[in-house]
Amino acid sequence: MVNVNLAGLPALVLPCGFVEGGVAGLPVGIQMIGAAFDEEKLLKVGYIFEQTLQNYRFVPPLIEDDTPW
Repeated sequence: MVNVNLAGLPALVLPCGFVEGGVAGLPVGIQMIGAAFDEEKLLKVGYIFEQTLQNYRFVPPLIEDDTPW
């Protein structure tokens, strides 16, 4: 197995939610790996993914309840 950066491939990591039923609100991310020299397509896919989840709040439940605002 080769690290994506060492292989020269573009990669993008995005938050996608929290673990349910586990330790309080552990964040989960998704890593997308593109073809060599195809950063444009990877960024487009990442943008679509972010727009799909734009109404999802990425704040853990324990922190969300304690915020003063």
